[in-house]
Amino acid sequence: MKKRHEQKLLIVSLLLLIAFNMPLMLLFDSAEPVGGIPVIYIYIFSVWLFSILVSAYIIRRYYE
Repeated sequence: MKKRHEQKLLIVSLLLLIAFNMPLMLLFDSAEPVGGIPVIYIYIFSVWLFSILVSAYIIRRYYE
């Protein structure tokens, strides 16, 4: 893997570390659900899905 792709994946993992940090997650812990789903669940799964998509994009570009 090229060094550039490794650096991008490292940045993604550091951003995930920040995104899943408890003080930031508590910002999305509200009592009002959106569409019957608590906001913190939407936040967690959207960040998780975004990280999967970004990582897949970086890895796919590596194989080109």
